[in-house]
Amino acid sequence: AKHGLTTVAPKLEEPLMSQTILGMKFQNPVGIAAGFDKHAEAVKGMLGMGFGFVEIGSVTPLPQEGNPKPRVFRLVEDEAIINRYGFNSEGHEAVARRLKALEGTAVSGPVGVNLGKNKTSPDAANDYVMGVRNLGEYADYLVINVSSPNTPGLRTLQGRHQLHDLLSK
Repeated sequence: AKHGLTTVAPKLEEPLMSQTILGMKFQNPVGIAAGFDKHAEAVKGMLGMGFGFVEIGSVTPLPQEGNPKPRVFRLVEDEAIINRYGFNSEGHEAVARRLKALEGTAVSGPVGVNLGKNKTSPDAANDYVMGVRNLGEYADYLVINVSSPNTPGLRTLQGRHQLHDLLSK
C-alpha cells in the first residue's frame, strides 16, 4: 500500500454497511487501526483496498525511535503477537507533510490521526495540544492515545481528573 502496489477494490455502495457519524461518511465499518500505518505512508492504498477508514499513528511531536529492537514477539503456541513498539514515530512535521500531500486527491474515506506523546516529554498535555494544532487540519477525527503500556507514565493520564484536565486544554 505504501508503494502503490495494492489492488484497488471495486467501489461497493451497500447502504446497510454505510453510516454517517458526526458528519463523516463511512462506506463500511471495517477500518485499519493506528499502528499499521504509523507515518501516513499508505493512506490512499488502504482506502483503495476497500477499508472504510484509516487511522494513522500514533504520531509524536518530535521523531523518536520507540523501544529498542526486538520489539515484536511471536508466540507460536498461543497464536499471538506481542507488540512493544513504544510510539516509534517520524514526528508531526513528516506526517503533516504526507497528509497535506493528500489534499485535493481522491481519498475515499475518513482519515483519523492518533496522537501520542514523546517518551521523554516533560509536559504530556502540551504534546497532545501540539498534535491538535499541527495535525488537526488534516484529520477527519483525532484520537488522544493515553493507553500505551510501552510509554512510561502515559496511563496516569487515564484518571478522571487527569483526562478532564487534558481534554480541557
